[in-house]
Amino acid sequence: QEQVVESGGGLVEAGGSLRFSCVASPRSLSIADMAWSRQAPGKEREFVARINWISGSTNYADDVKGRFTITKDNAKNAVFLDMKSLRPGGTAIYYCRTKALSGRGIWGQGTQVTVSS
Repeated sequence: QEQVVESGGGLVEAGGSLRFSCVASPRSLSIADMAWSRQAPGKEREFVARINWISGSTNYADDVKGRFTITKDNAKNAVFLDMKSLRPGGTAIYYCRTKALSGRGIWGQGTQVTVSS
């Protein structure tokens, strides 16, 4: 069964750092890219960052450029999101999405980050 599982959420003070992890399975899954999105309370889900599985090229939302870094581990079908300088308005549920070469998107259940001011 294809699935994506996120981990690493929690409570962090404004200005602090946090790291999310995401693993896609099964290992045989052919991945095109993996990405992170987030949904703040009362708002729509928005794109955060994406990484191409083959080239490693990355894209970021303007709001997170210079503060967030997306990386991958192809051997583990894993993607990571390192976040620093978290802002008080940064409380959200972060979702990992794997895009298979077939075009199919697989979403995780999400992991919560709460940023305290």
